[in-house]
Amino acid sequence: MNPQFWWYLARASGIVAWLMLTATVSWGVVLATKAFPNKRRPAWLLDLHRWLGGLTLGFLGIHVVALLTDSYMTFGIADLTIPFWTDWKPVAMALGIIAGWLLVIIQVTSLAKRHMSTKVWRMIHMSSYPVFWLTTMHGALAGSDSSRVLYQVTAVASIVLLMWATIYRLVRPGRRRSPGTSRGVNRSDLGQAPSSPDHSPPGRDDPPCGSAVGRGQSQRPWTLTGRSTRHR
Repeated sequence: MNPQFWWYLARASGIVAWLMLTATVSWGVVLATKAFPNKRRPAWLLDLHRWLGGLTLGFLGIHVVALLTDSYMTFGIADLTIPFWTDWKPVAMALGIIAGWLLVIIQVTSLAKRHMSTKVWRMIHMSSYPVFWLTTMHGALAGSDSSRVLYQVTAVASIVLLMWATIYRLVRPGRRRSPGTSRGVNRSDLGQAPSSPDHSPPGRDDPPCGSAVGRGQSQRPWTLTGRSTRHR
């Protein structure tokens, strides 16, 4: 095996994890705007967001394992899990470690979303923005490929993509329920008289819909005051 295999794997997995993170955050921001006009949006749109998040965490794990296995840098577990523990570029490494732990917390709380309040989950999920910027700075300061033109172009494109999604989120916020509706029921429909139990069409001798005349009741004309008057 090539002795530099783990080093190449660490570099490649770190870049792929960063790109997956960019796609995950950007796609989540677009979904939050409810940009898709159909009310019943396909379930795969949200599944894609979760799938991208899972890929991000998976490539992060490969990145950490490759760094631990590489014999050139000789990182220990504490060097890759505790901020400012290592002497090699401590600031850059700390940024990556903090971003990694935040990403793990986001993924775990997303799986346990049903067992926690929406407000707490949303606050934790909003830390995806700091995770992206911390990861971007970590790659720029610690990555050996940050001086390459292709890497720099990719970094600029990722930043522009996320900024565009964020601006789009601010310009077009999530749709709110209209005041005239309540859980999909129009307010104008609330006053509609229900259909009769037997669902039979009204006959010629039946009283008009909405009148106070029922079966076995005598028909009485109503005055404007609401009182009934009998024919004398």
